[in-house]
Amino acid sequence: MKKCSKQIGNLALLLTTAALTSTLALAQGTQQPQQPTGQPPGQQQPGQPPANPGVPQAAPLESAPPPVNAEEDAAIKQFRETSPQDTEKKDQLAEQFVQKYPNSRYAPEAWNWLVRTYYKKGQIDKMEAAADKQLAVYPNDPQTLALVGSTLPRAMNASTPEPQKRLDKADKYCRKALELLPTVPKPENMSDETYQQLKSQTSALAYSGLGLVAFRRNQYGDAITELDKAVKANPQQPDPVDYYVLGVANEKTSHFQDAVAAFTKCAAIPGGMQATCTQNVEEAKKLSATQLSAPK
Repeated sequence: MKKCSKQIGNLALLLTTAALTSTLALAQGTQQPQQPTGQPPGQQQPGQPPANPGVPQAAPLESAPPPVNAEEDAAIKQFRETSPQDTEKKDQLAEQFVQKYPNSRYAPEAWNWLVRTYYKKGQIDKMEAAADKQLAVYPNDPQTLALVGSTLPRAMNASTPEPQKRLDKADKYCRKALELLPTVPKPENMSDETYQQLKSQTSALAYSGLGLVAFRRNQYGDAITELDKAVKANPQQPDPVDYYVLGVANEKTSHFQDAVAAFTKCAAIPGGMQATCTQNVEEAKKLSATQLSAPK
């Protein structure tokens, strides 16, 4: 149990590629490529940015400020036409655009890209700041809400300032993402299957965030409820962190067989968490054999 507690205490930057690949790309109507999941705890790289990140719709034109000049239109056109594979150039163009045209109707689009750029780089403070800028203009983007809401509780550590305030924010973002998802229209060029899959992936991300918030607050029963929803919502791209925290939460509530099941599923996912979860399977089995399990 001491080992489990230590691992959970070091959840900062346990950002799995599953979290990144499950962002919702509904606005452009494209499915994102899968990334390999599972990296060593504390050493994970969030992966590459989605090939076609979702771009929120601009504010209604009648309420948005008009373009400052033709240079603004040219700048956003250059950003849009730059391949997402050319990440360095696209990142640079996005940063230049928001610096030069912070009040542009197109600024949320550039901020949206930067949210994922900073996430990929593990620059969580910058990711959060970029999301705040985007959401101030376009508050109803479920993919950004879910991504930020699930990342904040993962990136916390003992030195995180105002932890309860950040947990409140993460909780709010995840709940709003789940509220908005049913209202997102399906793009004309997207299949029903892809549309449902992407919505499921994003709901999994939001439920994961709610589960991690509850876990950080020592509300283990609520954590189990939300993390169960997370792993069931997106079985095609399981997140080992969700299974790992689910296992620890079940241990904390003396549901040892459920802990064994969660750790076993975590251990089955290729990547750096396999060894830790395999060890925890054996520890949970020992606890199940030596301690009384609590009724559900």
